Amino acid sequence: MAGPGDHDVRNDMPPRIEAAATGDGTVTYRIDAGPADLPPVLGRDLLRAWDLAREAARLAIWSVGRIFRFHAADGTTTDLALQDEDACCWAGAVDRALGIQTGYGLSVCLRLLALVDLLARAGWAAALVDLSGSGAELHPALLRAAAQAPLTADARFDEQRLLATCATLPGGASIRT
Repeated sequence: MAGPGDHDVRNDMPPRIEAAATGDGTVTYRIDAGPADLPPVLGRDLLRAWDLAREAARLAIWSVGRIFRFHAADGTTTDLALQDEDACCWAGAVDRALGIQTGYGLSVCLRLLALVDLLARAGWAAALVDLSGSGAELHPALLRAAAQAPLTADARFDEQRLLATCATLPGGASIRT
């Protein structure tokens, strides 16, 4: 059931996704949409992906490399290769839980990876993660914004747009750059 501010996007019209494994185990996905065309997701699904990815990394459940080839409606093609051990681990965790051969599962996976990328490069975003206690807890404003904000053509978040969104969400008013 969708919570306040969430709509159930899992049934939105998905892009067609074809997957094939190569001889070395790498999986190549051909997606008939661009990253920016993928749907928003439910915050609870992104949080679940975050938790599953952390647990997979903690348990060293590694996964295969993945190549995503996006074919946007405007004719542009974007390739995204996951070869980093951690990124492959996290993508594998999302794949096992949600299936990234679906538009929704792929959107959750790419949003998780974009969020990790954002946390590594944007100090204001890193300040919205609580590292005390038993792990890394995401601020609700950041989680909601990452679940709903569109991805860029290169499967990242527009940092300034996400910052502006976070600052306007409940609990996000104290965000500083």
